[in-house]
Amino acid sequence: MVVKITQDMKFSPAYDYIDNGIEHGVLSPFETKEMVLKKGQQIAEGFKPLDVDIKMLKDVPVKLRDGVTIYTDIYMPTTVGTFPTLIAWSPYGKSAGTAPRYKNLFNMLGMGNQWNSGLTKFEAPDPNYWVAHGYAVCNPDMRGIAHSEGNTTMIGSQEAEDGYDLIEWLAAQSWSNGKTAMTGTSYLTFSQWYIAAEMPPHLTCINPTEGLSDAYRDLAFVGGIPDENFINRLAVNHVSATGAKREDFTKEMKAYPLADAPIWQDKVADPSKIEVPAFVVASYSSTLHTMGTFRAWRALGSKEKWLRIHDRQEWPYYYDKDNMEELRRFFDHYLLGKDNGWEQTPAVRFSLLDLEGHNKTDIPAETFPPAGSHETRYYVNAITRTLQTAPVEQDVPVKYQAGGLPGRTSFQMTFDKDTDFVGYPKAKLFMEVDGYDDMDIFVWVQKIDRLGNVLSEFVIPNHGAAMQDFTQDGASALRYKGSWGRLRASKRHLDEKTSTPDIPAYSFDRVEKLSKGEIVALDVILSPMGLSYKAGETLRVVVSSKDELGAVMPGTPGCTPDNRGVHILHTGGQYASYLQLPQMAEPIVK
Repeated sequence: MVVKITQDMKFSPAYDYIDNGIEHGVLSPFETKEMVLKKGQQIAEGFKPLDVDIKMLKDVPVKLRDGVTIYTDIYMPTTVGTFPTLIAWSPYGKSAGTAPRYKNLFNMLGMGNQWNSGLTKFEAPDPNYWVAHGYAVCNPDMRGIAHSEGNTTMIGSQEAEDGYDLIEWLAAQSWSNGKTAMTGTSYLTFSQWYIAAEMPPHLTCINPTEGLSDAYRDLAFVGGIPDENFINRLAVNHVSATGAKREDFTKEMKAYPLADAPIWQDKVADPSKIEVPAFVVASYSSTLHTMGTFRAWRALGSKEKWLRIHDRQEWPYYYDKDNMEELRRFFDHYLLGKDNGWEQTPAVRFSLLDLEGHNKTDIPAETFPPAGSHETRYYVNAITRTLQTAPVEQDVPVKYQAGGLPGRTSFQMTFDKDTDFVGYPKAKLFMEVDGYDDMDIFVWVQKIDRLGNVLSEFVIPNHGAAMQDFTQDGASALRYKGSWGRLRASKRHLDEKTSTPDIPAYSFDRVEKLSKGEIVALDVILSPMGLSYKAGETLRVVVSSKDELGAVMPGTPGCTPDNRGVHILHTGGQYASYLQLPQMAEPIVK
């Protein structure tokens, strides 16, 4: 039986699955069979020839607990023996490694496609590499995708149960050594938070590499502000050859606008239930995944857990040769029982960015934030438009026209000595609106060099003119521009159970419109940071009525704020607005 929450879901027809051996990859035509892919074989033009012989079990049927059958491709060594299995759970086609949309994407990013075999499911491990080292790789088409039966749901308990069933089926196969793990980036990470929390007996360890952990807060209503555009982009992956339906998030956003609705509660991961060893990978730069990854890390119940904070976009990181070798040390330790010293890996390794080509990476620590990080408040001075360590005695309001030009206000401070910030920032803003009953507020912390230039950093290999165009006002996941946050004022209510003085969390269970002349306190959570400033460099904080960073990826619009009238920021006395930053006691030397 499907999970009960599906009764509350809103569905639309899935998109048609075009099974022509091109649209969804050269291996997509449906046929349940066993085949051997030979060493040196090139799956498709432009991809890496296979390093080893690979046994492929194609379109294998797996029956789930409610009788629905899904289909999966499995790759494994041709040698006799048993193998641990790496699972790549997502709605992205199991055979789509050579699909034009993914080839074009990696070309656009500057990665090309020669790094992988073409067997690689999007955001998943490359079977060519892992089979060569004694692993099996399972690429399922989840419920409702392609030829798999049932209707597609997106994030939550249905996927968790289905993933549980697949894990236990895999562990029972004659070629399995009984151990499984989950790995992959983005969707293949947030599915891990949900499936691992179901505690399948044969799930041995997990490797979440950047992925949201709350569908309401991290995807549909970031800061309480609805954003259908990126969700519509994700939905096109829900393709069916069987006439299946797909869960329609945009319909659910309209039907259930608050986070306490059961449909959204079902889509909140509970990492505290996860007990298996976890190697978690994060970055400061993912405007889609950073918040959720760090939140899940903080709540993770695993006694054996590691966090690595890198300085790239997730795909160049995940497929980097050295990083794959390190991940293999983790898996070898837990899935193959190798005594390779993995347990000596520092619990936390973080990066310190300078946005000038001199990032410090893999700085070891016992916790995040690291020892020596302390919260420091920098108060807004409306007269000088600066930040200062002491609050201003008298309130001087700052006004800007919402949505107009410039539609924002900002404040700066220039450092007289080298200063590093590592941890969780936030903004405390006292604001009112004249001429409307709500505000969408966007906060952005920038770094400015000695000459007054606003700095940013590409986190992908391609720095060309077209990528400059895309990322100047959008494609925020591909170019890091600083810590950020957003909040709709009417949804400002803090969640008493999870909010802390350093990390605000919102209940999003009520709408409290603003009345004329009402000044409200907005605690704006900002994305985790590791940012270095040299003496003479400047920090600028921007408070805006516009989505300054833009959408997550190229070709997709950002959210549309609901702003009118004049925004008024109060700055002193009982309304002393401030930026709180995790300042290191001493600059980090590495």
